[in-house]
Amino acid sequence: MGLFTKDIKTLDDLFVHTLQDIYYAENQITKALPKMIDKATDPQLKQGFETHLRETEGQIKRLEQVFEMHGHSPKAVTCPAINGIIEEANELAGDVADKEVLDAALLASAQAVEHYEITRYGTLIAWAKRLGRDDCAQVLSQNLEEEKATDQKLSDLAGSHVNRQAA
Repeated sequence: MGLFTKDIKTLDDLFVHTLQDIYYAENQITKALPKMIDKATDPQLKQGFETHLRETEGQIKRLEQVFEMHGHSPKAVTCPAINGIIEEANELAGDVADKEVLDAALLASAQAVEHYEITRYGTLIAWAKRLGRDDCAQVLSQNLEEEKATDQKLSDLAGSHVNRQAA
């Protein structure tokens, strides 16, 4: 189902579709993070990716909970945006020979993922509230807070030493 198909007629339909989109994205991220962990050379960056992998697995469980709370089975729909972000990250990482520059590239790619997730969760929370599903919004808010915290940790790493070492 494409975003502007006849299948999306109501805000509820759009909410479910976007939930399926982020569910796909989170599952793709669990496949991409181990590769990023392997490529990262900075110990703090590597540890941050490992922590976020565990968090992402928990976020997927929360998404499954929201699907069930909202009367739907967990289902993913292809998310071209996350596919593009991950593809770009893989291409960029493949082009970088210097390990410090590679760490900076991996960090920047991870932040692109975080920013995408932050926008998706923010939108889902707003729609859940509009649909009278504060229960769903509360669960989704846990994911949003984790994504924001990860983004901040990545910014702190970039500012404290990763970008300086790459320069």
